[in-house]
Amino acid sequence: MATTTTDGPASGTKLKRGITTLLLFFFIVGDTLGAGIYTLVGRMAGDVGGAIWIPLILALVLALLTAGTYAELITKYPHAGGAARFAERAFDKPYVTFLIGFLMLSSGITTSAALANAFAGDYLQALVPGISPIPVTLVFIALLVLVNIRGVRESLMANVGATLIEMTGLIIIIAVAAIVFGSGNGDPSRLTTFAEGVPPLTGAFAATITAFFSFLGFEAAANMAEEVKDPSRSYPRALFGAILTAAVVYLLIAVGAAIVVPIDQLATSEGPLLEVIDASGLAFPPWLFAIIALVAIGNGALLFMVMASRATYGLAEAKLLPRAFGAVLSGRRTPWVAIVVVGAVTMAMSFIGDVGTLADTTVLLLVLVFISANVSVLVLKKDKVAHKHFTAPRIVSVVALIASIALLTQQSLQTWLIAGAYVVVGTILFLIARAARRREHRLGTAEPTRSIPLE
Repeated sequence: MATTTTDGPASGTKLKRGITTLLLFFFIVGDTLGAGIYTLVGRMAGDVGGAIWIPLILALVLALLTAGTYAELITKYPHAGGAARFAERAFDKPYVTFLIGFLMLSSGITTSAALANAFAGDYLQALVPGISPIPVTLVFIALLVLVNIRGVRESLMANVGATLIEMTGLIIIIAVAAIVFGSGNGDPSRLTTFAEGVPPLTGAFAATITAFFSFLGFEAAANMAEEVKDPSRSYPRALFGAILTAAVVYLLIAVGAAIVVPIDQLATSEGPLLEVIDASGLAFPPWLFAIIALVAIGNGALLFMVMASRATYGLAEAKLLPRAFGAVLSGRRTPWVAIVVVGAVTMAMSFIGDVGTLADTTVLLLVLVFISANVSVLVLKKDKVAHKHFTAPRIVSVVALIASIALLTQQSLQTWLIAGAYVVVGTILFLIARAARRREHRLGTAEPTRSIPLE
């Protein structure tokens, strides 16, 4: 992979380019080191036994390949908008642009629902034994809606503190596992033990879907491109560095958890990292780690709800969703209809499946987005721009495309049905918006269509 130079100045932007490579690196690390690892280690253990490191490495390879595609597209077209903007440029089909944007916002809703279920799981039960999960899930989502309505600044300020707390929690787990292993306890042989009754290859591929969920988040940084200093240089360095950093942390946690906790116990837990604390026998209070995990889960759910609501608002502004979704609250200047609708759908989705099923659905939705991005980069190879940009060899995007398609074949029927329902609902809303737009044109009341949505 190399940086290609063409003649001409870098593309202009109305936004201030104030984000350095280091700041972008920490943004992507914070976005990638999300709540998934707090909840899904047990799900991976159920699929692949103690060899959790295998699906994590497979997911890392797929993430790096996809990152190569994003690095080229983002540095070639350093504007906010992400995969939907790339699809618009490559295909110039409004429905395709809409569908990619809608899949992105759907993934945000599904992830928020998964994390809401996780919030009401074993970590909370460690603090309040016997509490009913359904009311907790609904109240949790309602609180996120209120924070979101109050303003994006408040949401992002909360994210800064929560990110520091969740990273502290991950460091604690690594340290605890190292202490247990160093003291001669634990069982390293579990790292080569596969789940009983599951063919190793089948289990590894199934767990890779779950593992890939933990790497998601790097694609959201596409929206920062217009505010990055020298994106052609900064973006690839920050992107690949952040993914590799997350991979090291994830592998240390997965290896540590498998060594310290019996696999059957790990596989049945909704709070797998809490099991590491309990099994270690150390004096660290489990209730304190439970609070850290809940903060991490809440932070992840908030960020994805913010993303989904802004994507919904953006699609409405681009006249790809009905105009009502673009309503803004007076005073707060937040897209309140989009936020409320996203919150309501998130509540409904929390009843559809467990944490693992919803996480797999998120992966399916975003893999479809990644397929679009990989096709877009191949289509746009012939497009020349007048500034430096990162260039990934064609083979990188081709292999990423093949790997993404292979990952789709591992999805369950239930996951496909949920994704299909999203597409059907989205298509209906798109047709309603198009009919309204045509009526406005006939009446001569149509307003100019704005740029495609931001993620």
